[in-house]
Amino acid sequence: MADKKDKSKETKSGEQKKVAAKAPKAAGKAKAEPKPKADVSSEAKQAKAPERIPDPRMKLRYHDVVVPAMMKQFQYKNPMQTPKLVKIVLNVGMGEAISNAKALEFAVQELATITGQRPVITRAKKSIATFKLREGMPIGCMVTLRRERMYEFLDRFVSAALPRIRDFKGVPSKSFDGRGNYTIGIKEQVIFPEIEIDRVESIHGLDIVIVTTAKTDEEGRALLGHMGMPYRK
Repeated sequence: MADKKDKSKETKSGEQKKVAAKAPKAAGKAKAEPKPKADVSSEAKQAKAPERIPDPRMKLRYHDVVVPAMMKQFQYKNPMQTPKLVKIVLNVGMGEAISNAKALEFAVQELATITGQRPVITRAKKSIATFKLREGMPIGCMVTLRRERMYEFLDRFVSAALPRIRDFKGVPSKSFDGRGNYTIGIKEQVIFPEIEIDRVESIHGLDIVIVTTAKTDEEGRALLGHMGMPYRK
């Protein structure tokens, strides 16, 4: 009987210890209160949110003016059938770079200023002994513009650069390649307002290729015409 009493006392004391051990933990949990969240003001939210860059003017013109006009002219059933711009490629060939390496450096800087994008150096594919040209020599530079930069450049080219050509009467309307892509050659790079004439080392030209999704020259001609390209009459 004594052994049973001792065992019952031990079990009771063990249970009391367990309850006592759990009690402070529960009390600690009850005392802990959630930390209040810091109030974020509306001004702070506006400061963190990035500002939305507005679409280029020429891109808005394409959706608002060009698409409806092209659908009416060519009887498109779906707006997605309307031709659109894919890219604009600017290419500068510098034959002077064979004897004067600095001429190419200035051309690269000017092309970057005009387009806002770093040009790529183009190199000779073949060696020509008559011109002292070896394969791999840098002979020019080029830039490929897409999306917003493409529309921004076309807007500046049509509205600001072309009117600065001396005795300008319009661009030729037959410079298409049969697939709706337009190519035009510029004799002087100083027609672009971004170029400062006082800092120009040499006058050189450049080629501009406008690539579109038009299937025919007629569609490509109409596309650029509605976007403001001043054709020669």
